[in-house]
This record gives sequence, C-alpha cells and structure tokens, in this order.
Amino acid sequence: METTQQADHQADHEDGRLSTADRRRRQLLEAADRVVLRDGPKASMNAIAAEAGITKPILYRHFGDKAGLYQALAVRHTDALLASLRAALDAPTDRRHRVEATLDTYLAAIEARPQVYRFLMHPAEDSQPTDRGFDVGRHSAPLLRRLGEELALVIAERVDLGPAGDRLARVWGHGIVGMLHAAGDWWLGERPCTRAELVTDLTDLLWGHLSTAGVLEGGPGF
Repeated sequence: METTQQADHQADHEDGRLSTADRRRRQLLEAADRVVLRDGPKASMNAIAAEAGITKPILYRHFGDKAGLYQALAVRHTDALLASLRAALDAPTDRRHRVEATLDTYLAAIEARPQVYRFLMHPAEDSQPTDRGFDVGRHSAPLLRRLGEELALVIAERVDLGPAGDRLARVWGHGIVGMLHAAGDWWLGERPCTRAELVTDLTDLLWGHLSTAGVLEGGPGF
C-alpha cells in the first residue's frame, strides 16, 4: 500500500505530465494554425506534422485523426471568438452600437483569417487520400450550434422577451448566427460591399424587433 508521501509524489508526477502534455498539445495546435493560415482547407496531417517537426503517428497520438484535430482547432478559435463577441456585447454604449459592434466582431474575425474560416467551414476540394471520409460539414454544424446557444444565453440575460423569453432567445441566437454565417460566407467570397456597409445593412434587418424589446430589470442591459 502506498504511503501518503508516495501518493502525493505520484499525484505531483501525474500533474507534471499532464501539464507537459497540455503544453505540447498547444504547440501542435499552433503549428496546425500556421499550416491552416497558409493552406486553408487543403491543410493536411502530413503538412501539419512536418510543420511541428514530428512524424504523423505522433500527431495521431495527440488528436486521433483529422476530425480530432479539426475539433481541437474549432474549440480554440470558437473560444476566442466568443470572448470577443461577449466583450462587444458588454461595451458601454447604446444598444444599436453594441449590435453593430457584435456583428462587426464576427465579420472582422473571418476577414482577418479567411483561411482559418475556410478550413473550419468548407471541405477541401482535393482532400488528401488519408483525409477521405472527413466531412467538414458534419463537424462544423456543432460549432455553429455552440455559437447559437452562447448568443442565446447572452440575449436571455439582457433582453426582456416576455413569458416565452428563453425559447425566443434561442430562436434569435441561432437565427442571428445563421444569418451571420450565410451573409459572411457570401460576403467573404464576393466582397460586394465594404464590411461597414454589410454591418449597417444587417443591423437594420435585426433592428425592427430588437429595438422595441425591453431591458430586463436588474440585468446588464443590451
């Protein structure tokens, strides 16, 4: 039987190994980001392993397959985007400006890193043989659902939508994310107008009902 001292030593050892593994995983994700910024949806496991200075089996050991790596990158970028969206929603300004800032934050993110956006949202037309069976659409749907649910929570916390508020907040959250995804995807591909013009036009579309909704008493407002 282990003594308390031995158990503590083992726990410390395991914590140290976990910390090292986490650091290594972050380094691999950073290498994957560099390849995705360069190659977009065509980024392959071979290229990412080479960028990280490791063999592909080691990369598989950390992420399993391309789907596992995709999921890790999606969480990484979604977390960062959600933090930026929350900051925009909580900015000390009037409601319309906050709506505009929130829409602009999303569009600015995909404009700044279009290759990352395309990797997360669009399959490569010429996937590597080892990547066959990787369906980006199947994996990107949970990403959009998560954004919709997170936005719904923010709306529910800030806007008085009446007795059916929770349901309506989810409708609005997923509807806004769907609108932003479709409009942003079209805009990024065609660039038919400036980002500022698109933000204004989308805000006008949302503003009809949102501008008349009350603020929840005691809430942070919106």
